Amino acid sequence: MAQRCCRLRNVLICVCTPCCCLALLYSYVAVMIYLHMNSMALRGVPLVSPNLESPHFVASGTLSNDSSASVPKSFWKQHLQSDALWNQLQRHVDNYFNPILHPEKSNIVLERSSFDESLLNQSYSEVTGTDSMREIFEKLPKQIQEFASHMQRRDYPIVIHANGECGAQSKHEKEPPLILFAIKSTALHISNRHAIRQTWGRVGWVEGQRINSSGGEVGGGYIRRVFLLGKESSDELGVDVSHLLRRENKLHGDILQWDFQDTFLNLTLKDVLFWSWFSHHCSQPLFVFKGDDDVFVNTPRLITYLQHEFEKHQSHNTMDNFMVGEVIMSALPNRERKSKYFIPEGFYRGIYPMYAGGGGVVYSGSLARHLHNISKTIHLFPIDNVYVGMCMIRLNALPVHHPAFLTFDFTEEEEAELCSYHTILLVHKRNPRDVVDLWARMKNTREHCRDLPLRADNKEKVKTSPILYLNVAQGSFLLKQSET
Repeated sequence: MAQRCCRLRNVLICVCTPCCCLALLYSYVAVMIYLHMNSMALRGVPLVSPNLESPHFVASGTLSNDSSASVPKSFWKQHLQSDALWNQLQRHVDNYFNPILHPEKSNIVLERSSFDESLLNQSYSEVTGTDSMREIFEKLPKQIQEFASHMQRRDYPIVIHANGECGAQSKHEKEPPLILFAIKSTALHISNRHAIRQTWGRVGWVEGQRINSSGGEVGGGYIRRVFLLGKESSDELGVDVSHLLRRENKLHGDILQWDFQDTFLNLTLKDVLFWSWFSHHCSQPLFVFKGDDDVFVNTPRLITYLQHEFEKHQSHNTMDNFMVGEVIMSALPNRERKSKYFIPEGFYRGIYPMYAGGGGVVYSGSLARHLHNISKTIHLFPIDNVYVGMCMIRLNALPVHHPAFLTFDFTEEEEAELCSYHTILLVHKRNPRDVVDLWARMKNTREHCRDLPLRADNKEKVKTSPILYLNVAQGSFLLKQSET
C-alpha cells in the first residue's frame, strides 16, 4: 500500500511539475507585457502607429508629431453615456477603424489609399434611427435640426460651373499658378465680388512685394480665382437671381455654385464640395487661399511669403500638411442661444480642436486633396473652420499660426499708421468700398513702406484671455476660450 502511494506521488510530481512551470512562465510573460504596455501608455506612446491618411483607433496615449507637442487623438467626448448627436455619429465611425473591434478590417484600411462616404451614410442611418436619438433630435433648436436632418448628404450637383478648368485664369500662364483664391460668397454679394476682381483677387501674373532697395521685385506668381456659392431661396430674396449669376459667370468665368441652401450652418458644405471639385479639376495650383468675400488680402506680400515657404517646406518634404492662418487653440463650444455660433450640448460635447479661424486661411494644394479624402470619415459640423480643424487632427497635421492674419482687425492706433497694411497678409472685415480704397492706398505707399517686415506677435499688446488647462495622457494643453 505504501509503495503504491509513493509511486502515485512520483507520477503526480512528474506530470504536474512541468504544467505548473509552464503556467508560471505564461503568467510571468503576461505580467511583463502588461507592465510594458502600461508604461508606454503613460509616456504617451501610441499603441497603434498613426498613419497620415488612415484614422486608426488608438487604444491609449496620443498622436505624436515630430514638429510639435503631442495632440489628443479625439477631442470630442467619447464616453458611452454621452448622448450628443454628433458624438454618437462619430463614435460609430471611429469604431469601424478600431482594430480590437474589427481586426479583419484594419489591414484593408491600411492598404487602400482613399475612403468613400458609404460609412458616413451607414452610421447616420443606424444612429439616427433609434428612439433615443429621435428624442434627442426633437429637443434640438430648429436651425440645428435642419442642419442635422441633411448632414449626411454631400452629393449636391453643380448648377453653375466656372468657365476655366480650375477657376478664372489668365490665357497666358507660362507656369503653374501659385495661388487659387477660393472665396466663399453669396448670391447678393455682387459688389463684394466686383471689388475683389478689381483688387487683391485679380487673376494673372502678380508681382511679389519688394522688401529691400537693392534686390528689385521679389519674384511673382500666377493667380486664379473662384467664388463658392450655394443657392438662396427666391422666396427669401424676393427675386430670382439665378439668371444674374449666370450672366456674371459668363462675363468673368469664376462662379462655382452648388444646389444646396446657402446658410451659415452650411458653410462647411462649401469646404467639402470645394475639396472634391479641386481634387478632380485642379492639379496645378501650389496653394489655396480659402476665405470670405469681406476680407482684404495683401496679395503681393502673400506671394512673396508663400514662395519662401514653398522653398523651405519643399526642401524638407513637408508641403503635404502646410496650412497657415490665425490659429485658435481648442476653443469651447458657444452655448449662447443668440449667437450664430451656438452649438447645444445635445448636438456636441467636448472641446474644439486647434483650427485656423476667421476670414481666411492658406493651405497647400496637396493638403486640399488629403482633406478631401479624410473628410469622408468625419461627419459634417455646423462651424466650417472647426470642421477643417477636425480633418487636420485626423491627418495628424497642425495649422501654423502667423500674426499677419488679422481675424479680429487692427487696434485703432495701429490702423492709423501709414504702413500698417503693408505688414499684414489679411485683415477681416472690410466692405467693398474699403477694399478698393485700401488697394489704392497700398499702391501709393508701396515704395515708402517696402522695407517693413510682416507683423509679428507683440506680447505687450496681447490682452489677458480666460484660459483653462486640459490634461490628456499626462500632458497639459493650453486652451484659449474664443467666440466660437
